[in-house]
Amino acid sequence: MSGNLPNTDDVLLQVPDVRCLQSAAETDHPPRILLLYGSNRECSYSRLLTLEAERLLRYFGAETHVFHPTGLPLPDDAPVTHPKVVELRGLVEWSEGQVWCSPERHGAMTGVFKSQVDWIPLNSGAIRPTQGKTLALMQVCGGSQSFNAVNQMRILGRWMRMLTIPNQSSVPKAFLEFDDSGRMKPSAYYDRVVDVMEELMKFTLLTRGNSDYLVDRYSERKESAEELSRRVHQQNL
Repeated sequence: MSGNLPNTDDVLLQVPDVRCLQSAAETDHPPRILLLYGSNRECSYSRLLTLEAERLLRYFGAETHVFHPTGLPLPDDAPVTHPKVVELRGLVEWSEGQVWCSPERHGAMTGVFKSQVDWIPLNSGAIRPTQGKTLALMQVCGGSQSFNAVNQMRILGRWMRMLTIPNQSSVPKAFLEFDDSGRMKPSAYYDRVVDVMEELMKFTLLTRGNSDYLVDRYSERKESAEELSRRVHQQNL
């Protein structure tokens, strides 16, 4: 044990080392970004904002996929083999970063959006599907600007062990911000969406090759070592 740290295990206590961080150039495929939105309405402004974000991400060089929640059952109301659940979970594992966009309904994110996240397991065998992946947050409002949904999603992203970027977007009176073809009009709100997607790309490029190292924790290394020791001792009995 370290002299001033008697409660730690020297073997498992590691000093962070910049040499353990890979160069972004070592990952040669485009950043993989999954976009989720929280409405099944035919005229869904969260979907329109998500598609606007996707256009920006593709311009910045990302490979993208938008998950459409129509047909996704309520959590625990269908087996995990349901086709929409399989599709969602596969895309989550594929992604290196995500964009979450929800309308604000009754002062909160929608049930349509939360149901998608509730289908994503914290653990899938030895894999944590969302841990260490980047996350950008957006919301649309029917009235004045609010941040209730993005604030809730920020807490949710932390719970899912994601690297949520500092910037975020909230579009008030969303019905006024899109033209008849579904494209977002030029405005300060559009400029903020550009800012958020640009920042997401930068954080994803910075962290995607290093996410395993960045989220490697002393407590989990210790737990894993203790589990291994128990298994070895059981085999020797």
